[in-house]
Amino acid sequence: MTSTSVHPDVAETADAIATMEIRGAAAIADAAAGALAAQARESDADTPEALRAELREAARVLYETRPTAVSLPNALRFVMADVEGDDVEDLRQSVLASAESFQRDLDQAQGRLGEIGANRLRDGDTVMTHCHSTDALSCVKAALDQGKHIEAIVKETRPRKQGHITAEQLREWDVPVTLVVDSAARRYLNDVDHVLVGADSIAADGSVINKIGTSGLAVNARDRGTPVMVAAQTLKLHPDTLTGHTVEIEMRDETEVITDEERAEIQGDPDGFDVVNPAFDVTPPRYVDAIVTERGQFPPESVVVLMRELFGSETKRPWEA
Repeated sequence: MTSTSVHPDVAETADAIATMEIRGAAAIADAAAGALAAQARESDADTPEALRAELREAARVLYETRPTAVSLPNALRFVMADVEGDDVEDLRQSVLASAESFQRDLDQAQGRLGEIGANRLRDGDTVMTHCHSTDALSCVKAALDQGKHIEAIVKETRPRKQGHITAEQLREWDVPVTLVVDSAARRYLNDVDHVLVGADSIAADGSVINKIGTSGLAVNARDRGTPVMVAAQTLKLHPDTLTGHTVEIEMRDETEVITDEERAEIQGDPDGFDVVNPAFDVTPPRYVDAIVTERGQFPPESVVVLMRELFGSETKRPWEA
């Protein structure tokens, strides 16, 4: 439930993120930055302190929608990091400028990442995807723009079937697509040159937190000798893990797995079993060959260096200030 003290744009954005109407790390980050800008632009606060309090509350409401998707708190961090002003109008303009700068950089980052990732793909390669990642797809698009022929085996990725979105996008680019159920992945890995996935968060030790099923796919890929490439903007790096924090795994509603109607049709006691629906799992760095970002490609063990360069030791949460 959203706070009544935030601007309606913030409440609407928070609800859209929570229900996955807005999905994908970059889209979530962009929407969060825009919501903070709306809070600043429409605020009736009469003191800088009051406006800062409104911004902290807006950031808190946005943050609590998707705790695992680190692009969300990182967007809030980046937008609020350089905000300053001695009066309300200066502070307001500072927030607007910071949000605009963040959104501009975000818009350019994926293109740079795609060009770097495309260098790992050869003409004629087949990739296997899991879930839906615009970062991962940007690598395919850049390879296509270079004139390479790429084919794809796309996992459905239940329970929400985000793989269908990936398949639709690839077909729009005339990429030959084979859609398979999740449990068929191992069968087709011998026909694949790269497993290409995105990430919701990346920990300081190089562990990759992504859609449930990623870890099992990576283990199978290692057994088959198929390299795993993770495409992730630096926005996905999780600075809290620098100080030993673990990444919270979001548990989603059981109705994504079994509807109320399906449960009611079960013979015997329809309430006699539990349903759990973890949204993500953790892939250890030993199963990942490369993490591709807009700043270059890195072995997973080296990500901590990049994370310290970007965040230093600062893991402050502006909504808790």
